[in-house]
Amino acid sequence: MHFDSAHLTALAAILRHGSFDMAATHLGVTPSAVSQRIRALEERAGTALIVRGQPCIATGAGARLARHAENIRLLESSVLEQMAPDSMQAGELPMVRLAVNADSLATWLVPALASARGAIWDLVVDDQDHAADWLRRGEVSAAVSSHAGPVPGCDSMSLGSLRYIATASPAFVARWFSDGLTPEAAAAAPLMMFNGKDRLQHRWISEVTGHRLSPPAHRIASTHAFVDAALAGLGWCMNPESLVQTHLDSGALVALRPEAPLDVPLFWQASRLMTNVLTPLNRAVRDAAAGKLK
Repeated sequence: MHFDSAHLTALAAILRHGSFDMAATHLGVTPSAVSQRIRALEERAGTALIVRGQPCIATGAGARLARHAENIRLLESSVLEQMAPDSMQAGELPMVRLAVNADSLATWLVPALASARGAIWDLVVDDQDHAADWLRRGEVSAAVSSHAGPVPGCDSMSLGSLRYIATASPAFVARWFSDGLTPEAAAAAPLMMFNGKDRLQHRWISEVTGHRLSPPAHRIASTHAFVDAALAGLGWCMNPESLVQTHLDSGALVALRPEAPLDVPLFWQASRLMTNVLTPLNRAVRDAAAGKLK
């Protein structure tokens, strides 16, 4: 089935900007023209593609077509970049969707995104243990994942390991672990979780105590807020070493078991179909990880 490129471009513009009016402004046409293109595209696809609202969102079929449209733009921009490197304008850049974990985003990934040219990044933040699921569903072009084996249709590259340290404030340790990190104390002391998928704290506490425990847990979906909460004595948590080293050196935080860090191996999984156009990003990710990961 063939889809008109102008219709696909209109779909992608609506989902990128959130409304028909904003898409029309971006494309330099009237809102009526955008509506006509979407209507024609929906008739061609035989299904609804957009849920009208504030903002407009895609149906399942609309999301798949929009990704197809963005992939076409990415391939076209790659050719243009090779032919005329300085001709691309920011408004013309294709959008590339990536699945990344919050801790990588907070510690080492942003410089890679800044140095890779030729795209606008749309980041889906998810746990590294689940990032590969986005690739399997075809919803992203690449992902930072904890799974070494390549997702079907993707290449996998080892990045190194992100080191975590179990940390808490001195006052928290004095209150909850005055007799050491015993299974009884660990079962009672509040910990922090990013969300329901986050198992780092439970994994570490099982390794160091030899017991499967379910302590009370605060849910805080922010890497930097994890550090702030630990400093405030709200609970203990696994923090990336690079984010807390200064606090450990000053004594504002203490490591619960300095001899037992948790190293989480990370891998970059990228769509094989998009290898040529993702090469600058793949290289930038590899170089950024080499300078920050173990």
